[in-house]
Formats: sequence, structure tokens, C-alpha cells
Amino acid sequence: MDYFTLFTSAFLVGLSGAMMPGPMLTVTISETPRQGFWVGPQIVLGHGIVELLLVASLAGGLTYYIQQPLVTGGIGFIGGLVLLWFGWGIYVSAKNREVCLSFSEAGISSDRTTKSQSINPLVSGIILSFTNPYWSLWWATVGVSYVVIAMSLGAVGLVTFFTGHILSDLVWFSFISFIITTGRSFISDRLYRGVLTICAVFLVVLGCWFSYDGFRKLALILN
Repeated sequence: MDYFTLFTSAFLVGLSGAMMPGPMLTVTISETPRQGFWVGPQIVLGHGIVELLLVASLAGGLTYYIQQPLVTGGIGFIGGLVLLWFGWGIYVSAKNREVCLSFSEAGISSDRTTKSQSINPLVSGIILSFTNPYWSLWWATVGVSYVVIAMSLGAVGLVTFFTGHILSDLVWFSFISFIITTGRSFISDRLYRGVLTICAVFLVVLGCWFSYDGFRKLALILN
């Protein structure tokens, strides 16, 4: 995998996760009317701090294991299966119209409340990262797989992966905050589900590649 492919895939995989309804999206939608556009970027900043520390820790801990085909093969195979599972779940949710961008359900009001009633977006981004089971599972499987691949390209590979990954969050949550603060509607639920379907297909394809590559490495060892 070259740098461009690593960056692009990290961005698209990250975007698929960011777009799915969850705690960070809920807080972004509910707090933007109270605190303004910068809620989205600040939540991503808090989220990014946690993920940067995690990537650094994983990279340090995997320095030895990255050289072991059995470990990298196993990680890639499991990570691929999880990507397949995530991709299929997103596809089904989009197809059955189980997901939508319902801003009204988040308690949005045109009247701004006082700041004392609001929460700190940066702190929220940190806390929500730790308390989201999806986030923990993703990093324990897919995230580790990506770090292994990125490390094979050196320090630049790690930076490329992390940049693509965190940029997807920044683009999406900034876009959501922008929509709310301007009162404009750039995306319908139909378009939203269409983009999610495309992301889901990409996750399935990437999951197949991860699993195949991991299985190939394991097969070479066993043979």
C-alpha cells in the first residue's frame, strides 16, 4: 500500500464511522446552536488528542511485533473481518432507512441558551472517545491493522494514516456545524444514506483485501 492509497482509505474508512449516528454527532448537533460553528472542530480536536496518543502508544508497542508475520497476518485477518461486519451493518442500516440526519430530534432550538448550560466541546470529544464501545472495538481491530500497515512505510506512513483518519472527522463534523449555524440544508436524508451506502461498499471491499492479505501471510507460515 502506497502513501496515497493509505491516506485515501484511512479518510474513507474514518468518514464512514464519523457519518454514522453516535454520541459525537449528537453532541455536535445539540451544542452548535448554543456555542456556534466551532463546536464541531473542537470536538474533533478532543477526539484527535486521544487518538494521537493511542496511535503513538500502538506504534511503540508494535515495534517488535511488526516484524512477525504471524502477528501481522493475524491482525490483518481479524481487522478485515471486522471491517466486513461494520460495512455490512452500515449497508443494512442505510438500505432499511434506519439512519437519518434528524436535527430536530437533537433538541435544536433557534433560541440560544446560556453558556452555563452548555458543555465544553473539547472535553466532550475526549470523554466520548473513551466511552464509545464502537471506538474501542474499532481501534482494537481495524485501527491496529492500519497502524501495522502504516508502520511498514515508516514515520511518514504513520503521519499519512493519522492525517487521513482525523481529517475525515474534521470535515464531517465541521460540515454539520456549518449546516446548523447557517440554517442551510445541503444534504437530504436520501443523499446521506446514499453516501453511507458507498462507504459501506468500500468497507466491504477493503475488508476483503485486509482479510485476504492476512490469510495469505498466515498460509505462508503454516505451509
